[in-house]
Amino acid sequence: MKNTIQKIWRFYVDGFRGMTFGKTLWLIILVKLFIMFFILRIFFFPNYLNSSAVGEDKEEYVSRELIDRALNIVNHL
Repeated sequence: MKNTIQKIWRFYVDGFRGMTFGKTLWLIILVKLFIMFFILRIFFFPNYLNSSAVGEDKEEYVSRELIDRALNIVNHL
């Protein structure tokens, strides 16, 4: 089992070492993931639960929002 894991590990390490153009592609992928999960989250997905606007319990706020949104969807059908 340990020998198999070592062979798999060496296979991937040697593959990544031998890459030339692939390293650039991986860098682009990592930059895009960083932008999607950290930068865009700050501007487009504000954290309402930790804001001072929520004066009640977080559970109460979430349940009320889910019920209100479900009712709005049903009313628009």
